[in-house]
Amino acid sequence: MDAIHAPLNPVWAGIHCRCPRCGEGKLFAGFLTLAKACSRCGLDYNFADPADGPAFFVMSGVGIVVIAWFAWLEVAVHPPVWVHFATTFPMLIGGCLIALRPVKAWLVASQYVNKAEEGRFESIGKHGEGGFAFDRRKASGD
Repeated sequence: MDAIHAPLNPVWAGIHCRCPRCGEGKLFAGFLTLAKACSRCGLDYNFADPADGPAFFVMSGVGIVVIAWFAWLEVAVHPPVWVHFATTFPMLIGGCLIALRPVKAWLVASQYVNKAEEGRFESIGKHGEGGFAFDRRKASGD
């Protein structure tokens, strides 16, 4: 964050699909394609890499809710199969399409707010250095 822009709530920025820094510029250039930069404040969106996270969370959440509804409908009403095709599949597809964009925007905003970056490995020393190595030959007396 910088001195000009107060930090935004990532959930708010995600639901509105807005820039995580200024809250005004659009985050997406297409349905799920991120814009290159914010049209208002100029924030470069190259930091954003939500990968498969949005798809996983959306499919899991929507799937649990819709399949629970499907199971209740089957046990309580026992409708013909065409009813499930007419209701369950559209609910799964529609729910995923409706939720995917805001969840992706929320994850991008969370990456910005929390300054997320790729993990780095920092060694505390080479093999055998730093007092962490145990020499079995010295311990056995050979």
